[in-house]
Amino acid sequence: MERFGSVDETLDFAITREEEAHEFYEMLARRVENPAMQQVFKQFAVAELGHKAKLKSVKAGTPRLSLKEVQDLRVADYVVGGKVRPDMSYADALILAMQREKSSYRLYLDLAGVAEAEELTDTFLALAQEEARHKLRFEIEYDDVVLKED
Repeated sequence: MERFGSVDETLDFAITREEEAHEFYEMLARRVENPAMQQVFKQFAVAELGHKAKLKSVKAGTPRLSLKEVQDLRVADYVVGGKVRPDMSYADALILAMQREKSSYRLYLDLAGVAEAEELTDTFLALAQEEARHKLRFEIEYDDVVLKED
């Protein structure tokens, strides 16, 4: 199983995840018919770019920032198995979005737990909370739309 070997590898992984999340939400915004959810997905796409910018800013300061026990964070623990498919239902897209946000939340929470610098810990905790809010928004949408259809 692949492991993070350095702070830079960890941050690069997180930056890539944020880029993927941006593309994912842009795609969902184009596919969903509900204008309110189109806006939500567009807002989340922009938020993911903000997360990427925060991470790049942190990375620019990595010579003075370090993580303890970085090698114990396993990459596979933060990768979501579902793939975006052209025929994906709205319910499946919401489920995948919830899984992605949960995975990102865990990644940032774990990174906060091994960050040695308080500034880095605070950044990761803030990102974890944003991901948790995103997951909650998708859970509410799933409950309001998908579960009420049954």
